[in-house]
Parts: sequence; C-alpha cells; structure tokens
Amino acid sequence: MYDFKYEPHRIVFMIDNKSFFASCEALRLGLNPMKTCLAVISRQQGANWGSGLIMAASPLAKKKYGLHNVMRARDLPSKKEAPDLMLVDPHMNLYIKRSMQVLDIFRKYAADEDIHMYSIDEGMIDMTDSWKLFGDDPYYVAHQMQKDIHDTLGLYTTCGIGENPVLAKLAMDIEAKHNKSMIAFWHYIDVPDTIWRIPKLEDVWGINTRTANHLRRIGINNMYQLAHTDPAVLKKEFGIIGEQLFAESWGVDRSVIREKYHPKAKSYGNSQVLQRDYYNQREIEIVIREIGEQVAARIRAHNLQTSRIGLYIGFSLSELAYVDSRPGFNVQRTITPTNVNHDLVQALIALFRNNWQGEAVRCIGVSYGRLIPDCSLQLNILEDPELQIKRYKLDHVIDAVRKKYGFSALVKASSLAKGATAIRRSKLVGGHNGGNAYE
Repeated sequence: MYDFKYEPHRIVFMIDNKSFFASCEALRLGLNPMKTCLAVISRQQGANWGSGLIMAASPLAKKKYGLHNVMRARDLPSKKEAPDLMLVDPHMNLYIKRSMQVLDIFRKYAADEDIHMYSIDEGMIDMTDSWKLFGDDPYYVAHQMQKDIHDTLGLYTTCGIGENPVLAKLAMDIEAKHNKSMIAFWHYIDVPDTIWRIPKLEDVWGINTRTANHLRRIGINNMYQLAHTDPAVLKKEFGIIGEQLFAESWGVDRSVIREKYHPKAKSYGNSQVLQRDYYNQREIEIVIREIGEQVAARIRAHNLQTSRIGLYIGFSLSELAYVDSRPGFNVQRTITPTNVNHDLVQALIALFRNNWQGEAVRCIGVSYGRLIPDCSLQLNILEDPELQIKRYKLDHVIDAVRKKYGFSALVKASSLAKGATAIRRSKLVGGHNGGNAYE
C-alpha cells in the first residue's frame, strides 16, 4: 500500500511514433501511413521476399491482414488474397534521420536533460517545468506536439501522460492507442480503474512471458492481484524485481529523467546479429573469438583487465517453434584478471561449449566486467611463462598496428573461413560502450 500524497507529482509525456518503420516507408513513397497496407521485410540481399521477417507493418495492414512484427514473410497472404499489400526493404538511415528530427521537435518543448529517447521510435519527456509555456492544460500541449510532428514530418504519434514515467508509459501502451485523440492521461487516483483492470500481465511494461508465467504459478493472474499480494512474497520470489513489480502495480515510480543513472561498475561489450542461422560449431566459435578479441582490444586501450566475462547466445526464431525451447542463454564466469586474447577466448569458448546444445545461433554478445587497472601480468603456473609473456606483448603490438591502420588491418586466417566472412573484424568495431575500438 502506498500513500500517493508522498509520491512525486510530475507531468511526464511518453510519445511513440505509430508503426514507425512502416510509416517512414509510406511517407517515402508519398502515401498516407494510416491508409496504406505496407510491410517492411528484412531479408538477405538478393533473396526472395519469403525468406525474410516482418520488421514492421502499417496499422491498416495489421488490422486488415493480421500482420505482426517478427512474423515470417512466408506466412504472408498471397497476392491474390492481399492485392493492396506492399512489401518494401528497410532503410535504416532514413529511420535514424527521422528519429533525430523528432528529437529536435521535442527540444522545442523541453530541455535536453528532461528528454530521454527510450528507443528509436519512443521518447520520454519530463514536461513538469515547461508545459505551462505552451498551454493551459497538459492534454492540449500533448495535442500541440502531435500536430507539430505530423505537420513537420507526416508521422502520427500516440502520447501517454502521467504523474511519473511508469504511469505515462502504461497510459500510452494500454489506452492512448485506442483513443481517437491518441492521447491518455493517467493519475495516481486512476490506478484502481486503470492499472488494476489490466487483465493480461504480459501487456504491462516490464513483465515478459517468463515473469508472467512465474507470477501465475504463485497465484497472481492480473494486476489487481499483484497489487494486493504481500510484498515480502514478491521479494522472496523475484528479489528486487519483486519490489519493482509491486510498485508498478500501484503506479509508483520515483525516477526523475534529469537525474541520470551512472553505473558504478563499468563494463565493455559488443554483440553481433548474424546474417543467417549458424549451426556449425567451428563457425560459431570463430565469431565468438572475433568479438572477444575486439572487446579485449578496447579494455587494453584503457589499460584495464577483466575478472568477469559474459557470453550471450541468442537462438534463431525457428528454434522458438519447439515446445520448451530456450530463447538463448546468458552466462558469466569469474576468471583470473587478464586482458590477453588467448586467455579470454579460451574462457569464452568453454562457456559456449558448456551451454550450447546444437541450436541455431543468430546473435552473439561478449562482455567484460569487474575491471581493474592493468598493473601486472598474472602468470599461470601450469603454462610456459615465456609463452604467456609473448602473448601479452603480441596483443599490444597488434593493437598498435590496428590503431594506426584500422582494426581490419590484421585478420587471422580463421576469419576467412567459409561462413565467417559476414562477421569480419571490420564490422565488429563498436558495441555497448562506444563506436570505436580505441576510445
């Protein structure tokens, strides 16, 4: 139970560009995004339409033909069944450009520190200190922003308004998209009539299928039941996530956008979505090694060593068709502090072999955490010390060459193996903490 009078009462807008990718494509073709049947298909270059996935579909295509994101293109209705359905390739540079233009419009209404781009098509704006400059009512100001975006870019937007970020997000997701105005305003006082009436747990921001199933196993089937569950039970089952779930069920969120979170423990990582499904163990391990060495170069550039490695393997969507299939695995391991390629790659490969069961791999990520200054080389007493020192020195020499001539200046022979050419080092520069291997 929360006493709302002690909670923050702010004015937060959550704005979503409706069917963003599909809308950008319709506008590129000079069409109305709301009156066009269109699907954006991701496929390999030169492949037929049936081999791809639906990245986005226009509202009319979803309503008329039941299309949804990540649906297989081969499951689309035939040309005879859907003569007005247009299929187009994605243009990511266009989407990024439009997203930046939407951000520029946000900046007309609020300061940069009060804006948080939640994703390429969603933005959160704390309007507490600025909404009165543009009208007498937050609802009117939201409508004015929608009109500004539409008149400037042609995009349609939905807007959730709330007294905190979670209320704004839920108002947008649950109600705004169904309103004619595409705006919804949720207050704390509305919680019993809004959040508690959400019947499906998966419809709530932050509750995925796995969490929802866990909640059902302990007798919680909807948001009302979640709000009236003993918080101690939730904490026992979910840890700190349980406390967050309970707070969300009451519409409580004390975060303030301008108070940015700065993690105490920095880590470095990189990930790669592969261009096709990988089944061959050797090819997968080549990719792991390439990413692992690229991230290792980054920590060496900052004179750091890692004592905690992480490996993420995401499986192909085809694997999810099987009952009880895993979406992938995300594992970590504590190691002796090092930044030597050989040692790091060996540990990553061991993690992979211990957890992979032959599934089709589509995404690979590597992270190094628990970083410490690179003050000394930790030698393994079971290995030749001279060989370990040579590896350490060789890594730094190679780093110096790549820093001068580019990361792809030196490529190991295994990188040229059949099936590995799609993930050459030159395509792996960048990642979670920046866009260059030598920040």
